[in-house]
Amino acid sequence: MRTRYCMALAVAGLLSSGRLVLASPPGSAAITGKVTYTGTPPKMKPIDMSKEPTCAKQHATPLLEQNVATGPGNALEWVVVYISAGDKESAAPSQVAKYDQKGCQYIPHILPMQVAQEVQIYNHDQTAHNIHPMAKENPEFNKSQPPGAPPIRTKYEKAEFIPIKCNIHQWMHGYFVVLNTSHYAVSGADGSFDIKSLPAGKYTVTAWQEQYPPQSQQVTIGDGETKTVNFVFKVSP
Repeated sequence: MRTRYCMALAVAGLLSSGRLVLASPPGSAAITGKVTYTGTPPKMKPIDMSKEPTCAKQHATPLLEQNVATGPGNALEWVVVYISAGDKESAAPSQVAKYDQKGCQYIPHILPMQVAQEVQIYNHDQTAHNIHPMAKENPEFNKSQPPGAPPIRTKYEKAEFIPIKCNIHQWMHGYFVVLNTSHYAVSGADGSFDIKSLPAGKYTVTAWQEQYPPQSQQVTIGDGETKTVNFVFKVSP
């Protein structure tokens, strides 16, 4: 008992003096940054949903196309930033990736997921949709989904960037981004992203945007360390 008490006093003394360094737990590193652009981005056109009134009335302001979504400070949204090399493969999570059809748009516009992770596709509209992921490395399907139908459930066994469209509503498009890593993020409206829970190591970090060539950077990171990695895309009208 006395020994434990003495050890506790010693540790407390070292902590107060700053001479005791506690090791960071594995998987405590992080990569943060921003995705921005230079140049003149293309002007996104408003989407005409007049042929589908039940959807049009859900948008007081017409939606804009989303293939190049920009924000303040030259921010670039909907860019998938992920570990493309150096990461260890991990089992698919039990958490389901959900993809919604609401207001005749896909939500979210870009849905990242892991290989073999279950995806559930919902129709929340009062009109029929069809979901058409145009996969090449994985099986392609094109399924109708009327209002009130149960979710369509699927999985992808190979990594792939899969464009999606609705053959009924031509303006609806998005992407499934199927990855071999659990370490990824999607840039927000301010261009920021945050990849957490990384083990120490040397990685290749890649930023993918649906209209422009991907970019990659090398980064070496230690336990408990946070590194900043920024990406700048050159855009054109």
